[in-house]
Amino acid sequence: MKTIHFGAGNIGRGFVGLLLHKAGYEVVFADVAEALINELAAADSYNVHEVGDTPAVHTVNNFRALNSAAAPDAVVAEIATADMVTTAVGPNILKFVAPLIARGIAARSAELAPLQVMACENAINATDILEAAIRADDAVDSADVDVRAVFANTAVDRIVPNQAPGQGLDVTVETFFEWVIDKTPFNGGEPTIGGATFVDDLAPYIERKLFTVNTGHAATAYFGYAAGIEKISDAMADPGVKAQVRAVLEETKGLLVKKHEFGEAEQEAYVQKILVRFSNEYLPDTVARVGRAPMRKLSRHERFIGPAAELAENGVEPVALLQAVGAALRFSAAGDAEVAELAEILGSHTAHDATVRITGLAPEHALFPAVRDVVETAKAAAAAK
Repeated sequence: MKTIHFGAGNIGRGFVGLLLHKAGYEVVFADVAEALINELAAADSYNVHEVGDTPAVHTVNNFRALNSAAAPDAVVAEIATADMVTTAVGPNILKFVAPLIARGIAARSAELAPLQVMACENAINATDILEAAIRADDAVDSADVDVRAVFANTAVDRIVPNQAPGQGLDVTVETFFEWVIDKTPFNGGEPTIGGATFVDDLAPYIERKLFTVNTGHAATAYFGYAAGIEKISDAMADPGVKAQVRAVLEETKGLLVKKHEFGEAEQEAYVQKILVRFSNEYLPDTVARVGRAPMRKLSRHERFIGPAAELAENGVEPVALLQAVGAALRFSAAGDAEVAELAEILGSHTAHDATVRITGLAPEHALFPAVRDVVETAKAAAAAK
């Protein structure tokens, strides 16, 4: 069995690639990072170090590596004979890998089983985004896509921090992971991947992860930054920050329980598990890494505005979530283009226009006035510096 995995970074090697290797797949990593691909191509193996209360080391071998920018034809040829394609490149990069997958699908023999395609990204229904880009590509007919490929959405969860200098290809990750996959597109022919969970309805699991893990993690970063704390685990050790994060997750818990009918006790147990994960002192994670890309994190259907908007639509005032939005607007990290973009918007637009540009909220939305007030406060704070 062979899978082509786009994205040879820490998540690709330390999460998706690891699980696919353990499932018996030959993993062909495809990436545009020349130095990384060259290092992978020259290596026989690398180690994944799980850190926490039950640490473990896993060795990954039986992989190859291709430069998808320098050798696109080679990547297409691999896709044409692969069993599976997965990605961990970031939602905004899916449109750039779609043409290669489209060409690979077009080149597949009709005698092969359909190519199983799964985007493993921090986004709702990322595989749908990838599929749409593939179908829009002129390299393949939509009718061929129908019979030569099957697309399944997934929800993925594993904290993979920035790695220590000199670690090479080895990756340090937390012990916990979750990979939930929509089983319905496979019609009973889903792949066997140890550790993955196949479900009939993925939507509740995607939103539970996004509005608990992603919302809570980013909130920890932004509140931690406001408190002058560098590490995520140290932020969670601060009583004030932890209380703020807990309040945010109390609001999203209420939404998830009502919307998806998770049991109150079940969701509370999930929240508590997440808080413990954020507190893992063995992970060298920083508020700068977790808080990066604030524009994306503040967008309409992301981890703060998404749940806050739904709460407002139901007549609930999202106090803690709005506090997290305010903290995100004040976040800064060197070299982050989105931090610079956010500062430019706050400095050159009215609070009304900045709210529209940053959050994508319509002015008539129930949440808009409250967010506009938060933006106005952030503008005043920035002007006072």
